[in-house]
Amino acid sequence: MPNIYDSIIIGGGPAGMTAALNILRGGKSVLLIEREAFGGQIATSPRVENIPSIKEISGEQFSSNLFDQISDLGVEFELEEVESISKDNNIFTVKTNYGEHQGKTVIIATGVVHNHIGVEREEELIGKGVSYCATCDGAFFKGEDVVVIGDANTAAQYALLLTNYCNHVTMALLFDKFFADKILVDRIEANPKLSVIKQIALQEFLGKDELEGLRFKHTQTGEEVVIPCKGVFICIGQKADNKRFENLVELNERGFIIVDSKMKTKTEGLYAIGDCTKKDLRQVQTACNDGAIAAFNVLRSLD
Repeated sequence: MPNIYDSIIIGGGPAGMTAALNILRGGKSVLLIEREAFGGQIATSPRVENIPSIKEISGEQFSSNLFDQISDLGVEFELEEVESISKDNNIFTVKTNYGEHQGKTVIIATGVVHNHIGVEREEELIGKGVSYCATCDGAFFKGEDVVVIGDANTAAQYALLLTNYCNHVTMALLFDKFFADKILVDRIEANPKLSVIKQIALQEFLGKDELEGLRFKHTQTGEEVVIPCKGVFICIGQKADNKRFENLVELNERGFIIVDSKMKTKTEGLYAIGDCTKKDLRQVQTACNDGAIAAFNVLRSLD
């Protein structure tokens, strides 16, 4: 008979790992399933400054610390891609690309995936100049000119990070203003290796086998703007990836999971937390908050 865990958590970001931390502290068994690398999107943030009592920490270090905590408490983990969840006789079966796992409760903490910009040849040039993660790929562009497309916190953080490697960083904004925190905008405006061009929309990736530049169009004047570059980092938000769970959860019009104040879905014993849920604020603090709430309710249901 296969091992039946007290809880299976799908997703190893701050929400999932916080849930694991609290359930393990309650003396229950936890299997944590992650498809890529533990830490989630926060692990790619070069600097995190909004965690209470921690003035500044890298996303990678924060994630590593949290993973060490749950490892010391005995979490079991698998690097697998979850394909579906089913429930029979109050036991959940989580099917992955490698097999199946069973649990008394399941917590979905799958986060979000990067939006693509949808311009021709984008997919073709991924890894050949097109990237979505400056922390992962920034060092590959040492001494080169690069572009960051985006206007919010992630784009601003990426642009500042890239100045440590690159010759020059240009930020391309679709609108006429930033949507990032003022402290980040102030740093951008004070950095001589950074320039900002507003109200331009990407039209074309230039270059044959590798990226050599970008062609934009000014949204107000229609003027063509060509920026030579070896790399572009696309930071235009994220989207939900929850369709594989729609047999057991309710999704809103944007594909996010609807939960109640206890992080419960419409299926008893199935919870959802973090960025994959319908919520107003997606930050590391709210992810950890969701994880703690779900863990408390899981423990109460198992007693």
